[in-house]
Amino acid sequence: MASWLKQQKKNLRLWVQIAFAALTNGYVTGFLKGRIYSGPFKQLCVPGLNCYSCPGAVGACPIGALQAVLGSSSFRFSLYVFGFLAFVGTLAGRFVCGWLCPFGLVQDLLYKIPFPRKLRRLPGDRFLKFLRYVLLAVFVILLPLVVVDFVGQGKPWFCSYVCPSGTLFGGIPLVWLNEGLRRSLGWLYAWKMALLVLVLALSVLVNRSFCRYACPLGAVYGLFNPIALYRFQVDVSKCTHCGACQAACKLDIPVWKTPNSTQCIRCGACLKACRFGALRSTFSLKKPDSSFPEKETR
Repeated sequence: MASWLKQQKKNLRLWVQIAFAALTNGYVTGFLKGRIYSGPFKQLCVPGLNCYSCPGAVGACPIGALQAVLGSSSFRFSLYVFGFLAFVGTLAGRFVCGWLCPFGLVQDLLYKIPFPRKLRRLPGDRFLKFLRYVLLAVFVILLPLVVVDFVGQGKPWFCSYVCPSGTLFGGIPLVWLNEGLRRSLGWLYAWKMALLVLVLALSVLVNRSFCRYACPLGAVYGLFNPIALYRFQVDVSKCTHCGACQAACKLDIPVWKTPNSTQCIRCGACLKACRFGALRSTFSLKKPDSSFPEKETR
């Protein structure tokens, strides 16, 4: 029993991911009838990249909601959407990515598939990591604002042309369950399926490839990592710069140097890997020494 409990504790993050994915995509009738839930909860955002068009989704994706507001002919700003992103980001930063995002769960499971050689990062990583900001600025913000139809209405460009999460959780189930949609498939569906296959294939080779390089929601939350209530701290008096934290980090972040990197998804692997007790989170039950010279935001 003790060993079983120890194993479950080790898998705590996985169970939280599964539970939250089931909770936010638990509209079973949608999957049975090929219908999108449109009840009152759909007006509320959930923290992760959770497609509005998924038949099981009971809430709205923050990125989809942001595009809907920016592309609206009546509104250009929503206190709710911006407030939601600011509140969640200030509270937890990219903890959402590591623990609560359904598409993050998919990538984690794919990375567990054995492969002869796993990559710590993609070639061109130093430039690719800025791609998520480009997608955020261009596809999520600028295009819905600028490219509008004759009534002044923009469209959700990122959802329509890029988002692999939407294709996986929304596009595939709806097409599978609706014959009419299958008859009307065109180049756009083929394009998004190709992008999805590419992202899923890369996720087998590189941990969290989409999160690292292309997720605009992760880009937003990452900006809050250095100031979020939940953040990491390094006790510089105990840190030996041994590199164990970076070796344990599947995103290859030098945690001892940048504990609150915008790429960090707060999985906690680095905290467990530190043998000297130099790493802790602000929510840790372990109290720091009274003289705790810490490195927080570098």
